[in-house]
Amino acid sequence: MPLKMVDATVSTFEGVLEKFRSDAPKNKANLILFLADNDPSTSLSWCPDCVRAEPVIYKKLEASSDDIALLRAYVGDRPTWRDRKHPWRADARFKLTGVPTLIYWENNGVKGRLEDHEAHLEHKIEALLSGK
Repeated sequence: MPLKMVDATVSTFEGVLEKFRSDAPKNKANLILFLADNDPSTSLSWCPDCVRAEPVIYKKLEASSDDIALLRAYVGDRPTWRDRKHPWRADARFKLTGVPTLIYWENNGVKGRLEDHEAHLEHKIEALLSGK
């Protein structure tokens, strides 16, 4: 299957990222999707932008005939994410400001990104995948 997904949390991220990086040359595209966790009381994401963007992102990626790897990185619950000291907000590689954030990962770095306000737009996802 062309789309390969792997999940990580803040505590497992570095190990998962290392494997993701080692497998990257095998894929046409490597993406990291930073998402909000699901609220245990509803089983839905606490983030309305994530709820809106996820199905669109998956639809576009699954429709591709290319080998694509997607690392889904869950930022935690709302209070954890809102903390300005959240590891991925402070991480110079990612500099996250919102979720969802979809990152095109190439040569061990960020080649492109879609922020929370645009990650649900099909034409933006297509442009990110094509490297434009």
